[in-house]
Amino acid sequence: MMRALVAVLFFLGQSFWEAKPPEKWSEAEIDTVRRASPWAQTIGPSPEVLVWLATAEPIREAEAEARLRFKHTEKEPDPDYAGYVTEHGDEIFVLAVAYPRLSGLGVAEEQKRMEDECSMVVDHRTYHIVGHFPPTQSDPVLRLVFPRRVKESDKAVDFVLYLAGLPFPERQVEFRVKDLRFHGKLSM
Repeated sequence: MMRALVAVLFFLGQSFWEAKPPEKWSEAEIDTVRRASPWAQTIGPSPEVLVWLATAEPIREAEAEARLRFKHTEKEPDPDYAGYVTEHGDEIFVLAVAYPRLSGLGVAEEQKRMEDECSMVVDHRTYHIVGHFPPTQSDPVLRLVFPRRVKESDKAVDFVLYLAGLPFPERQVEFRVKDLRFHGKLSM
């Protein structure tokens, strides 16, 4: 009887993304994973932008489930991006940034500065982006590709960003590594 009670308490204490499969998630739960989970944050100053770990399994599952349910509003990922992630997924992960406006992105100096200044800091080690997929009118998401160098023993991963074309382009966001576990494993 005590074991059953412990199992029930454990189940009740789990996040919905751990307790049930994506096909059982409600629309609100899908939105929560995509916008306000350990894998997604909104950062300021104004205009605030949504950033998320696009290659994290719960994010991928929420996006796939949204595409199945809401085919008329959800877009398929860019085939070049999807192919790159499929081919290099063991070596990289992607931080995605939703762009509220695209003005200023085509300026060469701004592009270069973004490429030079976007970095990831893990346990006093700094890693620069290894590539990126720029936002477009049809897909206003900047996807920054980082080397997969975060370990479960690390405390946090910080991203120092230069978001070309935005007022206050210097932004920073931190994800706590212990919170990025999905089904018992680090998921980025």
